Parts: sequence; C-alpha cells; structure tokens
Amino acid sequence: MIALVCGKIAYKGISSIVVDVNGVGYRVSIPLSTFYELPEAGAVVSLHVHTHVKEDAINLFGFYTIQERDFFQLLISVSGIGPKLGMSIISGIPVLDLMQAISRGDVTKLVSIPGVGRKMAERLILELKEKVVQKMMREQIPAADEREKAGEMIKEDVLSALVNLGYKNNTAKDALDKVMQSSKEELTLDELLKKTLKILAG
Repeated sequence: MIALVCGKIAYKGISSIVVDVNGVGYRVSIPLSTFYELPEAGAVVSLHVHTHVKEDAINLFGFYTIQERDFFQLLISVSGIGPKLGMSIISGIPVLDLMQAISRGDVTKLVSIPGVGRKMAERLILELKEKVVQKMMREQIPAADEREKAGEMIKEDVLSALVNLGYKNNTAKDALDKVMQSSKEELTLDELLKKTLKILAG
C-alpha cells in the first residue's frame, strides 16, 4: 500500500500529476487544493497518498496535507461516495469548512459543493457527524461559532485600542472593516492592529 510519493514532477495537470521516483513515473490524481500548492514541473514534491485498489486497476490519489488525505478516506467510507466524487468534494471546499459544515449539520453549505445534492448532504451529516466532531476535538479544531466569537473579541479589542490612541470610533471601525474584508486568512490581534493603523496613517 503506497502512503507517500516523493520525487520530481514529470508532468503537472489540474487533476493529476506524474511523479518521477527514481526513473519510475507514478500518475497521481489530485484535488484543486493540492494543485494550487504544487511547485512547477521539474521540482521535487511530496504527496500523501491514498491507494485505491480495484479489480482492473490500482489508482493513486495524492494530497498536499495529511488532513486532506485522511478526510478523503473518511468521505469515501460514506455509501454512494467513490473516489471521483470524493476528489470533487475536496476540490470544492476547504477541508476545515467541510468539517465545520458537517459538524453543525449545515445542509445549505454542503449542497453548495459541486456534485452534492440534498440527499447526499444529509447522508454526509448522518454518517460522518459524530466522527467529524470527535476528529475536531482530537485535533483541537474550534467549532465555527467559537471561531466567530474569537474573531469578534479580537475585533473589539483592536477597535478599543484604536479609540484609546485617539481615533474616532467610526473612522477606526471603517478602517478595521476594510482590513478584515481584504484579508483571506485570520489575523492575530497584533497583525490586525498594525494593518489598520497603516490604513489610518495613509
């Protein structure tokens, strides 16, 4: 059972790559999330692999992170979800968002994923909710509502700091909102304060 492939990228495509491992080329199917993280062809790459064995073929599915690989394996354990749909789901939504949607039974979020209808969304929740909640607890991943509360607390602290520095509440809030809307990732209190001060100073 192949669990890891490490070698040079001989071919790079959106849905699959060929990894040259000591002269042997392994074709590995990948989700979009992994494609975006890959270096250019010719560079060395290391992928976490799920080996799918059928009567007439052995297919490799590769992922940039262990978390993606593990969740893919969890997905294909659900009745009606094969590797192809599993890859489509992983490509259509970040794993963390997917876990949170399943853990809170968010059917609307799940049906927004390409290839997932209402019945499939309900099946995902029914069969995986308990496993996902346990996984999130083991990996200390906060629930969505906890993350939102934490984000609001940081925002309030930054706003309070800006007001204490002499900025008007509305002006500070507008600058703070701009920073939060333009940021693609969560920021710490210090990062948020620095970026907001930069806007206010400009």
